[in-house]
Amino acid sequence: MKPRPLTDLVHELLAAVIEPGETAIDATAGNGHDTLFLAQAVGESGQVYALDIQEGALEHTRVRLETAGVQARVRLRVADHADLLSVVGYELQGKVRAVTFNLGYLPGGDRSVVTSPATTIPALRTGSTLLAPGGRMTILAYTGHDGGRRETRAVEEWCNALGSPFTVREVRPPGTPERAPRLFLVDRRESR
Repeated sequence: MKPRPLTDLVHELLAAVIEPGETAIDATAGNGHDTLFLAQAVGESGQVYALDIQEGALEHTRVRLETAGVQARVRLRVADHADLLSVVGYELQGKVRAVTFNLGYLPGGDRSVVTSPATTIPALRTGSTLLAPGGRMTILAYTGHDGGRRETRAVEEWCNALGSPFTVREVRPPGTPERAPRLFLVDRRESR
């Protein structure tokens, strides 16, 4: 039996914490699958920010959103995920319900353009400061590209060092191959 795609699991894990009217971020928009999911999850009164360093990726995302009729609730920005805070604004610190990272390269795109620890770790730091109590961040790290293993190790180390008010776990469904991408889940605990 073939395990289901981890991207489907990411959507399920994010759906568990997102309510209509909330704010979410796709820090690595790629071809727009996660952006579309987030736009549908936040509903008409919600807002999604989607970033990518490649204009072509955002064009794919734009078409996907327009086809689904949800483009009005998404702000697309050509930007590196390390610049996340300057894109979404300081006023959203502690107010974002969901942040997702799908690391690596753009499927169908230039495989020499990849994420790296130098930009990913600052982006994860920023993502954690943006999370609202009860919010969730997912990090899907791919090991199969140049630098992928190094980036995944850096993500794991960052996750392991993250303390209160966050809880971190790696989600690895049964039957997942050893060389499969790794999914890290960062939850900000509710305020007491």
